[in-house]
Amino acid sequence: MLDENSIKENLETFSFPRLSGTEGEKKALKLAFKKVEDLNLKPLIQDFMFSTFFGRIYPKVAFLLGFVVLFLFYLNFATIFILILLMISGFILGILFILAIKPESMKLPKLLNSSNLYVKVASNPKKSQLDPAFKERTTAEKNILFMCHLDSKGQRFSILYRVRIIRTWVFSGLIILIVVLIKNYIFPMFSLFFYIIGIIPIAFNLITAILFLLNTTNNISNGAIDNASGIACVFELLSYFTNPESRLKNFNLWFIFTGAEECGTMGIRNFYQKIKHLDKEESIIFNFDSISKSTYFFPDKKTSDQIKTIFAMFVKNNKGLVIKGNPKKIPFGSHTDGYYLKKKNFHGIGFGDLECYEHIHSIQDTVDKVDISLLRRLCETIIDNLIVFDDQINSKD
Repeated sequence: MLDENSIKENLETFSFPRLSGTEGEKKALKLAFKKVEDLNLKPLIQDFMFSTFFGRIYPKVAFLLGFVVLFLFYLNFATIFILILLMISGFILGILFILAIKPESMKLPKLLNSSNLYVKVASNPKKSQLDPAFKERTTAEKNILFMCHLDSKGQRFSILYRVRIIRTWVFSGLIILIVVLIKNYIFPMFSLFFYIIGIIPIAFNLITAILFLLNTTNNISNGAIDNASGIACVFELLSYFTNPESRLKNFNLWFIFTGAEECGTMGIRNFYQKIKHLDKEESIIFNFDSISKSTYFFPDKKTSDQIKTIFAMFVKNNKGLVIKGNPKKIPFGSHTDGYYLKKKNFHGIGFGDLECYEHIHSIQDTVDKVDISLLRRLCETIIDNLIVFDDQINSKD
């Protein structure tokens, strides 16, 4: 049904360094805009400004201050100097937490420019006209959103090692708190012993905090997996549904290419203002982010009946598409456009690959790491399932 050559062409076209806020990201935007225009559609652009603080500085400061707080707890509550330091550190962490509630509003330096590109393809007008009751049945519009992000990011450590660093920091921090609790309140007579025991988790927590500080952002990753793979999928679906005869009867289709996803999901945070009026119960999101050689599906935990039905169709696919992962579990440290919309009560499925974390955000994120056939089969499965699902809605009506 679909052409692997076009998928490969798009994958290769968008595989180059394109860190958010740089000329590389602007180049990706121009390429995407031209490709949408070539399909005789009129793409729209939403420009926005964003601060790099939340995505690149905030985590480092938070982790370092987190270590300071844990270390002060470990030392002694009674010393006034330590208590003052603890209060100062806690106050700074509180301010950072408040700022992080709505990071897209931050005006802290450094401010950069980025853009979202999107196009809306209405439901099939010819088929709608043939059905007099169609307009009445769709008073509350149904929408499907296909999403991916345009930018890429390189880092000193790949996602695999960053996840390990975060996990070590979290678990060592929990152990420190347990040791402090036992030392101060349960067995205070053995406090010296627990001081000695606590040196090990304190050391691990400090090392991971330092490693997090050293994990600098760069612009050397080609971002083939993350996220030229997603761009290629969304363009393939857009190319298919551009044909009026191929469009769904009950759903408007949105094709969204966000900017600055790798800097705190800034693109989708700004784009949310354009879709927050949509009926969330009648909308479905499909987010494509980092697909390599396996398919992991991430429905939201409290999903709608629509998503349950569609997910069941994916499980029974006849394309040889093996679905991996726990569909009810959000990956540790997940921070994607799809996850942001799920927190805003949209329902949908995210597509990714947890087995490629050793390559993502590194110079090894190259085209050869992506299975073109897998992308084709995934897109075909989505198309087949949506056609059936769309027909089921008609039959119910």
